[in-house]
Amino acid sequence: MIWTWLRIASTAGSSTRSNANSRSAVGFAALALVMTAALFSAGCRKAGTNTSTEAKPGPATAYTPIDYATSGTIAGTIRFPKSAPARIQIDMAQDPVCGIAADNFSEQYMVKNGGLQNVFVYVKEGLNGKVYAPSTSPVTLDQKGCRYTPHVIAAMVGQPVDFTNSDATMHNVHVMAEMNSSQSMDVSQPPRGGETQRAFQKPETMMPVRCNNHPWMQAFINVAPNPFFAVTDENGHFEIKGLPPGTYTLVAVHEELGQQTAQLTVTSQATTTAQMSFTGGAGNMAQ
Repeated sequence: MIWTWLRIASTAGSSTRSNANSRSAVGFAALALVMTAALFSAGCRKAGTNTSTEAKPGPATAYTPIDYATSGTIAGTIRFPKSAPARIQIDMAQDPVCGIAADNFSEQYMVKNGGLQNVFVYVKEGLNGKVYAPSTSPVTLDQKGCRYTPHVIAAMVGQPVDFTNSDATMHNVHVMAEMNSSQSMDVSQPPRGGETQRAFQKPETMMPVRCNNHPWMQAFINVAPNPFFAVTDENGHFEIKGLPPGTYTLVAVHEELGQQTAQLTVTSQATTTAQMSFTGGAGNMAQ
C-alpha cells in the first residue's frame, strides 16, 4: 500500500512544472506518508485487545460462620495458689496531673481468692483450617489516671483497637512488638482528645505497651488468630463460646508466669470445664 501512495505522489509531482503545483505535490506526498503510518499502526493492534494493566480483585475470603446452635463452650478459672507478691504503690509525682490522680499500684500479680486476673486464654490448635471473620467492634485501651486500662487486652487479627487518652496530660502509646516488628507503633496523644486506631494483622501474645512520658505505665496487647479467646476477670474466670465440637489445644499466657497448654474436648451444647493453676515459675495446668 505504501508504494501505491508514493507512486500517486510521484505522478502528481511530475504532472506540472509550476512551483505551486510542485509544492502541492510535495504536500500530498507528506500526507500520504502520514496516512500510511496510521494505517500500519492500526493494523498491528489486534481487535478487541485490552491494554489496561489494572489489577483484578482476588477472590473473597470464605469465612466460617459460628453456629451457636451446635457449638460448645470452654469455661474455667485460672488460679495462683501461692501467696501473690505484694502490689507496689507507684510514685507519679513527676507529672502534676498524675500526682493528683488516684493511687496507682503495680498490676503484674492481680490475685483475688486465689483467682489470677489478666491471663490471656485462647484456642491455638484444633480448628482444622477454619477461617473466621474478625469483629468490627473495636477494643479500647485507655489512658486514665496515668495508667493504662485495662492492663491486658485481646483482639482478633484484623479487629480494630482504639487507643484513647482521657487524662489532662500528654501521653504516648509505644507498642513494642517482639515477634512481628511491623506491628510496633509509637504515637503521642494530646491531653483529653488523643485517639488512634490500629488493626494488628499477625498473631502475637503479650505485646508490651509503654508510655515514653510516664515510665511506670504499661499494658499488654494480645492478638488472637481466631475469635475464640478471653482475658480472665478479677476472679480469674474466663469463658469461650461458639466452638465447634472437637479437640483443641488451649493456651493460657501470663505476663510474668509464661504460658501453659492443655488438650480439651468440646461437645455440642455443653460446657467443658478447665481448671488451670500457675504455681510460679514454670507452673502447671490441670483440667
